[in-house]
Amino acid sequence: MAPQSMVRVGLLVSFSVFLTVTLGFGLPALLNAVMRLLGLPETSVTECIVVVYALFVLYVAMPRIPRGSVEVKGKGVLITGCDSGFGHALAKHLHRLGFTVFAGCLLKDKGGEGAKALEEFHSDRMKVLQLDVCSDGEVKAAVEFIRNNLEDSQRGLWAVVNNAGVSTFGEVEFTSVDTYKQVSEVNLWGTIRVTKAVLPLIRRAKGRVVNIASMYGRMGNMMRSPYCVSKYGVEAFSDCLRYEMKSWGVKVSVVEPGNFIVATGILTRDVVATTANKLWSEAPPDVKEDYGKAHFEHLMALMRSYCNSGQKDDAPVMDDITDAIVSKRPYTRYSPMEPHWWIRMQIMTHLPGAISDLLYF
Repeated sequence: MAPQSMVRVGLLVSFSVFLTVTLGFGLPALLNAVMRLLGLPETSVTECIVVVYALFVLYVAMPRIPRGSVEVKGKGVLITGCDSGFGHALAKHLHRLGFTVFAGCLLKDKGGEGAKALEEFHSDRMKVLQLDVCSDGEVKAAVEFIRNNLEDSQRGLWAVVNNAGVSTFGEVEFTSVDTYKQVSEVNLWGTIRVTKAVLPLIRRAKGRVVNIASMYGRMGNMMRSPYCVSKYGVEAFSDCLRYEMKSWGVKVSVVEPGNFIVATGILTRDVVATTANKLWSEAPPDVKEDYGKAHFEHLMALMRSYCNSGQKDDAPVMDDITDAIVSKRPYTRYSPMEPHWWIRMQIMTHLPGAISDLLYF
């Protein structure tokens, strides 16, 4: 993970101090009252709990401690969704580090620009392959290609990075069931399909599975339910797989990027306009009448405002994925995001829903 900015460190430390002080004054009194009620002696155990918690949050806020790195030479990594965005950047990044990269591109056979750019490396360690994660046939062909092109197939494939994904938006009543299915087919079922196909090679190498989820795999938001549903599924799948793979020596990690709209170009004004027209034209008449055009246009204007938002540099995501692949002791979750999103995620996942609803909705 890249060294975190002083602003982020300051905000996270301030947040930890606030929680620590709150717990320091409130939790001891509460627990001591319970102890008195039970007729047990009061102790300083609550103060110890607060200190341990403070150290934990400070650890989260500080740059990561090095945990050793594996040898890169001779190791292969499959990355899905390399046509653009994170996948394209990651393919180049891991190639520079010395990995043999199997870059899966949806549009390779159609002359996609992303695939062409990777092929122009003219390197034995950059192997571009056609891969639609929704196609059983293409996934099977990709695995066979990988098996035939590994330096030593007996050593297996070191890592798979399930990055391929799509994004959409829309209120629940404006969004068709088919849209939910289409988004999950790529984001969730594509992840499952590719993982199951390469898992025998990963187990052989005692390697890594890295699944790209999102901060919206940990918390919901208005207008994003199809995307949230699919990413929550990726989180659950990753947890279950991690438990099952522990005995095989395979490490499973989830990367939960925050807002990188500008860095990836995943949401543009043209995309918003096209999606808005589709949502309105396909909405049931009673939904249009109840919500009204003004309400709908207000939400679409909000989505257009997001097109230029977020972090411009994808380095935090690249560094976290790299750590998950290279570190001898990778984390189960990585959360590259801006401080305010990190704080929001902690509040929404750790505090009662009534509090987070009051603060954010």
